[in-house]
Amino acid sequence: MSLKDKAQKLLEEALLENPSLFLIDYKISPDNSIEVVIDGDEGVKVEDCIAISRAIEHNLDRDQEDFSLQVMSAGVSEGLRHIRQYKKNLGRKLKIKTNEGTIEGELISVTEDAVALTWKTREPKPVGKGKVTVLKEATVAYENIVEAKVMITF
Repeated sequence: MSLKDKAQKLLEEALLENPSLFLIDYKISPDNSIEVVIDGDEGVKVEDCIAISRAIEHNLDRDQEDFSLQVMSAGVSEGLRHIRQYKKNLGRKLKIKTNEGTIEGELISVTEDAVALTWKTREPKPVGKGKVTVLKEATVAYENIVEAKVMITF
């Protein structure tokens, strides 16, 4: 069994031990640098990264194959890729890029196929001068999402 297969099996076993964690990305380079990115339904603690790292590292033999291992949580600047990431960010403001354009709004629902956002915008009054604030809503299918990021507000 290759190093990649062994490490992936150990990673899957470690994730089974903590069902609130899930895999975002797993890469192994030709020089045996293993990179694991995880996220969690309640976020990721340093202890979670350490536990995953130990589960992999302590079950691989460096004498057989030299490797480096890095386990990290998904960063705020990285886009949302997994349905569980959308679910944990319900109620937060997202910026979603699609092929048709960009939508910024509050994430109000997450289904197996799509997400829904709501936002306020100013539009001309139907009759008369001036503008009126209108509440808009859009549903975007995952297949149409090019990139989705949580908007951090201070």
